[in-house]
Amino acid sequence: MRFPERLAGRGGALEWLRIPSALYDGVTRARNAAYNRGWRRVGRLDVPVVSVGNLTVGGTGKTPAVIWLARELLERGRRPGILSRGYRRGAERLNDEGRLIAREVPEALQEQDPDRLRGGRRLVERGAEVVVLDDGFQHRRLARDLDLVLVDATRPFGLPADGTRPAPRWCLPRGLLRERPEGLRRADAVIVTRADSVPGPALDNLTAELHELAPALPLARAVHRPVRLRGAGGERPPEWLRGRRVRLACGLANPEAFAGTVGELGAEVVGVEAFGDHHRFVPSDLADLAREGETLVVTAKDAVKLEDVTAAFLVLDVEFTLLEGAALLDALLDALPPGRAERERGALHAGLSG
Repeated sequence: MRFPERLAGRGGALEWLRIPSALYDGVTRARNAAYNRGWRRVGRLDVPVVSVGNLTVGGTGKTPAVIWLARELLERGRRPGILSRGYRRGAERLNDEGRLIAREVPEALQEQDPDRLRGGRRLVERGAEVVVLDDGFQHRRLARDLDLVLVDATRPFGLPADGTRPAPRWCLPRGLLRERPEGLRRADAVIVTRADSVPGPALDNLTAELHELAPALPLARAVHRPVRLRGAGGERPPEWLRGRRVRLACGLANPEAFAGTVGELGAEVVGVEAFGDHHRFVPSDLADLAREGETLVVTAKDAVKLEDVTAAFLVLDVEFTLLEGAALLDALLDALPPGRAERERGALHAGLSG
């Protein structure tokens, strides 16, 4: 049983985790209060900052959303710079998420630095016109102009339900919340991801609850739409999996969402080999997984770490696609202010025209 499933249980030694969870919650609330009251200093860049974050630890689909956002900014003629902490980057310049972003949006600049203010300044020096702060909702040291928060419809508050009772809603380490759900009131908009992976009534209930938590908060809905399969033999449509026996391998915080996506394509999922989030794959990890009569499928995020693996596998590419709220997000992005360099260029152009 994976760690989130164990946390979703009740009773026994698990309940002792409520003590450090309460301490964590208290520290988080005090920290947020200090920023809200201006007691802690906030740094600002010379360009607008858009934060993409969540309330929980991992698994909401931020990377496809960041890729979508970078493309939206490019379409508006603004060069994006992607800024992240670089979790489990090691000695490499970019971690797995960064390499996937570089593959999908090569025009975007990237910096990965635990000191996000320092990394943001480097992006501005390199020519970024808008900084996209990846996983930045709780990183309040860097000022932002737009706060987008993702909520996974399948696990909105981090833990899975056990089928009979709602999932526990606790901060770390008893649960997977980074802060209380009321923190959504700081956001400018919420995007409910994987909105097609839960029944309609459950989605409506979640929407009502989010409105109750943050009454004035605009909501959008999105899905992770499969767009292609790719492998050594070229590309195939996702529907190629229909009726086939498929084994999955992934290093994700929410492997069930990946399995659900493949199952919805009509594949017979015969097994899910779930490694830890950001797992560093070695060739032996997949050596025993490619079996006769089965198709081995991995995520695009994991594929960037599998260049040295000789086992045959296919990569499922997905795209972040809005179902509702496109006009809202368009308006929010169009309203982003210009950066200093853009203002100077505009003033120069106006002077020349005059």
